[in-house]
Amino acid sequence: MKYLCIINSENKSSCKLCCCFDFIILHCHFIKRNLGKITLLFRGNCLLFSTGIWQETDGQFVVNWSSKLYCNYVLIIGIILMITSSVQIYKLSMLMYRGEDSSFLSAFIDVVSTIFLTVSALIAAIIVTLGFMTWCNCMIKRFPSCEIAAGNDIDKADNIDTNGFHIEFGVAQFGTWSSLSIWVGLSVFAVLKLLKYHQIENMKVSMYRERQRLVDDAGYSQDINS
Repeated sequence: MKYLCIINSENKSSCKLCCCFDFIILHCHFIKRNLGKITLLFRGNCLLFSTGIWQETDGQFVVNWSSKLYCNYVLIIGIILMITSSVQIYKLSMLMYRGEDSSFLSAFIDVVSTIFLTVSALIAAIIVTLGFMTWCNCMIKRFPSCEIAAGNDIDKADNIDTNGFHIEFGVAQFGTWSSLSIWVGLSVFAVLKLLKYHQIENMKVSMYRERQRLVDDAGYSQDINS
């Protein structure tokens, strides 16, 4: 009976997991859309960790552009998280439709994959936050705030469009940290689920041993009576 209750509880949690993956897809869309838009406005240059020098003659900002790998990494991780979440939604939907639950091996794979993706999302969130802070630190050397710098023609040489970059990156940053928080919760859930499956396996072994002991005792009693 306890075994059946555990299985039933796991089936009920699948719907909640699907909702979590839906939120991840939404937040990753924020990352992909806003970071991709900023990259286009900045003519393919990556704003993250970019620095530069303000010229006193014309007030222009001579940018020392950072590697594009920073922006590409965040975009790739966002796409990977979206694809993984879509696959998980499909898998959970099929399991709920069939009235089944995932296997022990599947639970183990979920633990490994969720931890890996959580670490990857953490790195992406740190890159976005620290990289944007580096750029804003350069902006506040000339403007009262990074937000006010948006929309100003600060780099005519590269012909970048700074309109709304502060808002776009703010949304992308929100998407990365929100996705990370959900993945942390999913990692904890995956570990607990694996431990519960391990408990179920131990229960099966204990029940089998107890059954064998009862059978052996019954056979021994019959031998004595005969």
